[in-house]
Amino acid sequence: MGKLLLEICKIVFILIFPFILLIRGAIVFHEQFHQSPFFSIIVGVGVTTILLFLYFTVFYSHYSGRLGSLKGIKMRLLAALLITIFYATHGIFYISTGNLKNEKVHSEINKVHPILRLSISTVVILDSDLIITDGKRIPEDYKKMGLKEKTHSLHYNQKNGYAHALDLRTNNRSEIRNVLLRNYFRLMGFRTLRHVGTADHLHISLMSHDRPYAK
Repeated sequence: MGKLLLEICKIVFILIFPFILLIRGAIVFHEQFHQSPFFSIIVGVGVTTILLFLYFTVFYSHYSGRLGSLKGIKMRLLAALLITIFYATHGIFYISTGNLKNEKVHSEINKVHPILRLSISTVVILDSDLIITDGKRIPEDYKKMGLKEKTHSLHYNQKNGYAHALDLRTNNRSEIRNVLLRNYFRLMGFRTLRHVGTADHLHISLMSHDRPYAK
């Protein structure tokens, strides 16, 4: 039973690794080269496309005993590219209302940085009960929550037009799931904080070049 579980975990990891690499590559490019959100994601798409193409080629070679024709190679490359583009586009522009706390969050989610949105869509595949409780904010929102208004917050729009932070619900969830979720985002390269201000939640943020040390 233990060996079977290990094999299943290995298969799952192999399947999701290219898409984790997409996000990690986009974050590295965003942080190191100060590129725009979508250009950083395009770089991640390129890296993932290459990896998927290698997956397809290894699989094909293993079962056919040959590399295949030039046309076959082009088809595998095209398939890898289309899968990656579809995945990235869907992840950026579609997040289920079931994963959003309310209509306010739903109306603001497209103002959250695309890399953050893509990372959420990816983790929802494994944690379908995940709830985003907050995304973009304005200074007045802190007053409404009974908190001191912040001069700087990554929940505010940055110069690129996007908020660089969002909050995830941790209440009524097992601590194991919360720890795994936090480690997932850390592994991706995001900054994480456990906040207990108005309610227990996990604060996820992407580095902003406007405020490089802000969380």
